[in-house]
Amino acid sequence: MTWAVFSWNFRSHTKGLIAATCALALLVGCDDGGQFNLGKGLGIKAKDGTTTSATKRTRKTVERDIEAPEVFSATEPGLWDGRPSLGGVWVAHPDVKDPERVIIRNQANGQFVVGALFRRERDIPGPRLQVSSDAATSLGMLAGAPVELNVTALRKEEISEDGPAEEATLAADGTALPPAADVAATTLDPVSTAETALAEPATPATAPAPAPKPVAQPRASSLDKPYVQIGIFSVEANAERTANQMRGAGVVPEVKTFEANGKTFWRVVVGPAVTASERKQLLAKIKEQGFSDAYAVTN
Repeated sequence: MTWAVFSWNFRSHTKGLIAATCALALLVGCDDGGQFNLGKGLGIKAKDGTTTSATKRTRKTVERDIEAPEVFSATEPGLWDGRPSLGGVWVAHPDVKDPERVIIRNQANGQFVVGALFRRERDIPGPRLQVSSDAATSLGMLAGAPVELNVTALRKEEISEDGPAEEATLAADGTALPPAADVAATTLDPVSTAETALAEPATPATAPAPAPKPVAQPRASSLDKPYVQIGIFSVEANAERTANQMRGAGVVPEVKTFEANGKTFWRVVVGPAVTASERKQLLAKIKEQGFSDAYAVTN
């Protein structure tokens, strides 16, 4: 009698332990969405090795303008003589060696504009800084009235920024797999499906679409400065007007937008030229249209 009671108690205890273990396994096997996934819950790796989830960060590179006073910097009176000028926003100074991109500040009212800096060839009595009509308008200058200006060269600086984290499913070898598409489950009637398949004639396989024609890649240039800059403008309409004028002369320009100190500007450039002779021809044709201050730039 005692052995029978002990055997019955042992079997009852064993059944309870097995039931508790099964319940725990079911709970562990549930994923975050409430679906049963015992392999994922217990950390079992699938045979195809595609259960690893990883987070990757993307990095992007942005450019910004920084002031480079070691290249050029001058604070002295500037003068607009009142005559209209071509080439957009620019100033000219006798100490300049090469054309530069600069920020021009009106020290009197705090207004500023980004433009080009050229060498002033002729030594004319009066302030050494010569100001274009577009620059004078942007800076609030009056014709014939000298204004204290600060002109500082600009340089491009690249900054790497971390992008938002992205969840990616990785294979066993660590390569990322594309995200799985959503699949909607539907119930099919096997009888009606078979009847439909027998009733419909077989459709021939469609021919694959023709491959797109290869796009011609831009020609590589060996020049350090393959582009020609026509001008920098603070008004988009002026930049587009200049670009249309160049198109009429048979030159294909490009209007590039950039920002500096919270303001938007437009550059009109042509290129890239592949050879020095091609660049020389571009410069000659541009200067024939009246843009005598056009010069070669890197980009």
